[in-house]
Amino acid sequence: MATVSMSVNGKAVTGSIDPRTLLVQFLRDDLRLTGTHVGCDTSQCGACVVHVDGKAVKACTVLAVSLEGASVTTIEGLAVNGMLHPMQEAFREHHGLQCGFCTPGMIMSAVDIVNRRGNDLDEKVIREDLDGNICRCTGYHNIVKAVAAGAEAMGGQSMDQKEPPRQAAE
Repeated sequence: MATVSMSVNGKAVTGSIDPRTLLVQFLRDDLRLTGTHVGCDTSQCGACVVHVDGKAVKACTVLAVSLEGASVTTIEGLAVNGMLHPMQEAFREHHGLQCGFCTPGMIMSAVDIVNRRGNDLDEKVIREDLDGNICRCTGYHNIVKAVAAGAEAMGGQSMDQKEPPRQAAE
């Protein structure tokens, strides 16, 4: 067994795990953060995307022990004080989901796109940067609209700043 300590969604966590444990397994099985999904077991679908030290990572490709001291943010960590993150709100508002299985990974990837590229994103950039995130239910049209709206609502704010998100319009 190995011991790993990291920050997950702003809270210090420590676990005694098999050294072969993937980050996605540690999050889901040990920490019970089940918003991070396993969709393909081949790192192609993007359902397991989380942020490690502010960058998008497929949690099914990283050993948990390799993240000693890292800061991990999951979909559960985006909302602040019960208020959805602007990207989460945009997915809700623009119906950027159907079954919802891919949604956590799509949202985490979308926030990463904004953090890297800013909030003025066109459809081409969004579609290219979402490559590696597969949705089996939609034609991506509403996902692209949601990412554009979420990017605009973020106003260039980095997710890692942890500023309170805007109140949703009534």
